Amino acid sequence: MSTIESPVRARRGALTAIAAGAIAAGITAGVAAPAHADTFVPLPNGSVSGHDLTLTRTNETAQVSPSLAANGAGRNVWVSANITLAAPKLQSTGSFPANGPAGEATMPGTNGTSNDGSAATLSAGYIIGCQVNVGSLTAGITGSITSAGVPGASGSLSVPLTPGQVTFVQIDSYDIAKAGTYYFNYQRFAMQIQNCAGYAQARSFVTVETGGNNHNKINLYGKPFSIG
Repeated sequence: MSTIESPVRARRGALTAIAAGAIAAGITAGVAAPAHADTFVPLPNGSVSGHDLTLTRTNETAQVSPSLAANGAGRNVWVSANITLAAPKLQSTGSFPANGPAGEATMPGTNGTSNDGSAATLSAGYIIGCQVNVGSLTAGITGSITSAGVPGASGSLSVPLTPGQVTFVQIDSYDIAKAGTYYFNYQRFAMQIQNCAGYAQARSFVTVETGGNNHNKINLYGKPFSIG
């Protein structure tokens, strides 16, 4: 039986819509990629709509490199993507419950990512599995599910994994106060996968959840890709 723990969240900030309806926010990793045996993975765009909310992901890429230790249990991956949230009818921030109706805060595939009382909360990250097919996580999860730690100031994160384990890496999350169109991007965010003696997979996720008793939650998943 799977267990889903509350995620350890990264730095949180507010996105603000300007007159044109958008503002960009992003993370850029400060770790230089090694120059040997890298694999560059372009990933398809994606979009999902529902309840007057639209999430779109473009320009997602991953660069995978074996660990310098050359022990087969470690590898590095640098990920990038652009995310757009269109929320033209979002109700402005008010007195909202923290997690909405019972059960919604633990929807499979988001590791408990939930609204914390703002008009909406936008969260982005990656689901990483060691000897686990992460492409089936939205239909039901088997194995051990945990949360990775908070990214460091350099925009990188060490992710220890054991065979059969799934970890949710939350790159960042933002509170949104009012209707608008919001842009978020991360560029070359570094993840160091450790202790996985076997194949590993990852896929991106973006979640937006609104507040209120009639709150809504939509998830956008990326295409799974191999990280060695």
